[in-house]
Parts: sequence; structure tokens; C-alpha cells
Amino acid sequence: MLPLPTGAFQAYLFDCDGTIVDSMPQHYTAWRETLDQWDCAFPEKLFYAWAGRPTAEIVAALNQQHGLDMPLETVVAHREARFQQLLPSATGIPGVLHHIDDAHGRIPFAVVSGSTREAVTASLDALGILDRFDVLVCAGDYSRAKPDPEPFLRAAELLGVPPRSCLVFEDADLGMQAAAAAGMAAVRVPQPRKG
Repeated sequence: MLPLPTGAFQAYLFDCDGTIVDSMPQHYTAWRETLDQWDCAFPEKLFYAWAGRPTAEIVAALNQQHGLDMPLETVVAHREARFQQLLPSATGIPGVLHHIDDAHGRIPFAVVSGSTREAVTASLDALGILDRFDVLVCAGDYSRAKPDPEPFLRAAELLGVPPRSCLVFEDADLGMQAAAAAGMAAVRVPQPRKG
């Protein structure tokens, strides 16, 4: 069971990948297989350090790091298609799903993600819980990504809930920083143990 901080929270804001859905391994495989076409290294440690960054930012950073000129739209389309193929093997994170089941219908939920709307929708749909979320704030819905507070503040605004009354569920450092900057309480979701 994932312990929550005390407080009368009026909304739950969830990151998606690594928080609701244990899909980070599928994301990494999709990245690695896509980037192999350009002989672009993306170490797993760096992938997890950059968790929460939008895809376009990752491609730009890798291009700069490796002196490459990978076409953004091609990389994104290929990575997205490969992720969709791998998605059926992803599972939900039990501690978080428990809180979604427990609070559903009592308070509104939002997903706040650096992933595309297509990836988020597919992930939630694969778990059969897409209809539980009142708001999705995804890559392209904000101008400054996590660790900037903008994505979380946008979700609070769309839900009509003050930031201080929101509880964030997040697995990544960038997301925890963004929640703190937004003045929101947060609970860190530990990475599932493998094997």
C-alpha cells in the first residue's frame, strides 16, 4: 500500500508512465530500437534521469549531444508506433491503482504527463481506466515541461481546484520538483522491483 500525506485533497494529479502504468521498460525499448537506426546511444541510466521530459526535448538533446540531425517527426512517429506495439505487455502499478479505485467518484483526477496524448490514452485504455480521468494534460498542452510547475498548474486550473488542494502522484525527480514548485503535496511512487 502506498502511504499518502495527510490532508483534505480535492484532486489527484497523476504522472502516467512509471506512476500509473509500469511502462518505462516498454518506453526504453521503443527509444533504443528507434535510435539504433541513427546509431544514437541512449544509456538506460540517462533515460531514467530524463523521465518526464517531452519526446521532442529528448530528441533535440540527443541530437546536440551526439552531433546528429535525427528528424524529430520521424523519430517520434517510429518511437510511438513501437511503443504501441509493446504496450500490451505493460501492467498497472498496484499501489497507485488502489488509490484510483478508492477515490474514484469522490474527487476528480487528472493525468499530467510528458508523453503524447496518444501514448497516455493508449496506456490508460490498456488498463481499462481511461474513463476515470477528468483531464489529460500531455506534451503539447503546455509550453514549459516538468520541472516547471506549468503542467501541474494547468491541470489544477482545468479541474477548478486550487494548487494547494491537489495531491500529485509521481515517480520521477523532474515531476517531484514540478509538484513542489506548483505548491502541491506529492507522493513518490517507487519503481516496481523486477524479477
